[in-house]
Amino acid sequence: MPDDVLIVLTTHPEREGAERLAEKLVQKKLAACVNIHARMTSIYPWKGRIERGEEHQMVIKTSTRRYAELEALIRREHPYELPEILTLPVIGGLIEYLDWIQTCTD
Repeated sequence: MPDDVLIVLTTHPEREGAERLAEKLVQKKLAACVNIHARMTSIYPWKGRIERGEEHQMVIKTSTRRYAELEALIRREHPYELPEILTLPVIGGLIEYLDWIQTCTD
């Protein structure tokens, strides 16, 4: 069961945009839950320059079978040319919570 659940990380430059994206993911049953963290500073190289930006980390709980659709929606809706989309496998957890994620993304 844990191998059927993923944590997906992405960032968004605006709180309101992150909330809109999170609501779409949950409404479309592509995510069971999305946590949006407080603003943080990101520093990274981009097109030959060191960039600094304010972003909100989004932690998305989903099922492996919904990942492709989730990724497509993020790519379509995200304002960045190259959005962060990272998946982390879940290797364990409260079985009832893992079941809940599966149910929410059916």
